[in-house]
Amino acid sequence: MTEDNHSLTTEFTLTGFTDHPELKTLLFLVFFTFYLITMVGNLGLVALIVTEHRLHTPMYIFLGNLALMDSCCSSAITPKMLQNLFSKDRMISLYECMAQFYFLCLAETTDSFLLAAMAYDRYVAICKPLQYHTMMSKKLCIHMTTGAYVVGNLHPMIHVGFLFRLTFCSSHQINHFFCDVLPLYRLSCQDPDINELMLFIIAGSLSVFTIIIVIISYLFILFTIFKMKSKEGKGKALSTCASHFLSVSIFYGSLLFTYVGSNSVNDEDKDIPLAIFYTLVIPLLNPLIYSLRNREVINAMKKSIKMLSVQFSSVTHSCPTLCNPMDCSTSGLPVHH
Repeated sequence: MTEDNHSLTTEFTLTGFTDHPELKTLLFLVFFTFYLITMVGNLGLVALIVTEHRLHTPMYIFLGNLALMDSCCSSAITPKMLQNLFSKDRMISLYECMAQFYFLCLAETTDSFLLAAMAYDRYVAICKPLQYHTMMSKKLCIHMTTGAYVVGNLHPMIHVGFLFRLTFCSSHQINHFFCDVLPLYRLSCQDPDINELMLFIIAGSLSVFTIIIVIISYLFILFTIFKMKSKEGKGKALSTCASHFLSVSIFYGSLLFTYVGSNSVNDEDKDIPLAIFYTLVIPLLNPLIYSLRNREVINAMKKSIKMLSVQFSSVTHSCPTLCNPMDCSTSGLPVHH
């Protein structure tokens, strides 16, 4: 009996999305496409912000880190999920479970603080434009970004630590496509009330804290916009905030409904649809939302594409390396025999 219990505490089976073999190829293609677009979009945005000096401002530094965390979130879940679509056993060890949850929670927590920092940045830019460079200094920007990563690492450490107090003896089957804490709580042969309480208190407090910052920032922004006399000024201010507000609404709505909603631990029906949304869809949407609605990002992309095309054309038209000796001789360049 002890050996059975020990084996159940070290290995689990992920049920995934479906048991119908005919759907697995379609699901693989869909989610692989999602993952590919997510990684190219987010890492491309990070590379663009790093290389383009005009984007070295607090708003885009926060945005670059947000894109990096979206890549981390997607990479923590998608590769294992795609593997399990065609795997027979779909096994995952307890330590793999904890690692998967750790990186997911790291990404989601850091994202929430980065979104709050971006909301404060927009507040200062619109409500106090003359004091922007003093209130949003590079030092403060670095401190806010570092703080987001520190809290992002501490938060999952607490929940992973509390997982070690549980033993899993009732079943080894996780009704999910990745290892989240809520499905693990259902498998515990011990009462997970303390774990649930800690999840509710810590995750709820962090979410409420960052949401309050976002709400207060946007209330001041809206009051300032309504006071503007110029319609052009109002439109410009609203357009700069629209992308961020849309991203914030989608992100916090799905997370709060999943982790802070009442009776969420015992409600399995909503787990997978919501999890697909905040682990796969949101990381896919964020780079599209911020890129397509942001002129500076679009202009930087056009500039980078133009530079790459110029470099490529200069290489392809490089006579000493690519043309034949006769062409080089007629152009006045030396020919090496």
